[in-house]
Amino acid sequence: MYGLIGRIDAVEGQREALARVLLKGLRDMPGCLSYIVANDPTVADALWVTEVWESKEHHQASLSLPKVQDAIAAGRPLIAGFSHRTETEPLGGQGL
Repeated sequence: MYGLIGRIDAVEGQREALARVLLKGLRDMPGCLSYIVANDPTVADALWVTEVWESKEHHQASLSLPKVQDAIAAGRPLIAGFSHRTETEPLGGQGL
């Protein structure tokens, strides 16, 4: 398995709008086992995204899906920056 955990900093006041973009159309991404979007309770404009994929290749392939390309285009103006990106090797757990 392949995992990613990262923080996305939204443009001030745009966290909810960015979360909606990220959450829209999450179904039917081949190889995606889990994709969680969460508010950072200590940073007003930050979101954490936690992803688990069958493989790194599945994640890479997802970036070319039309709905993912649409989400990237819609989300780009709402993003102030990225931080705390970590690749992981999930071992399992509830829901996987």
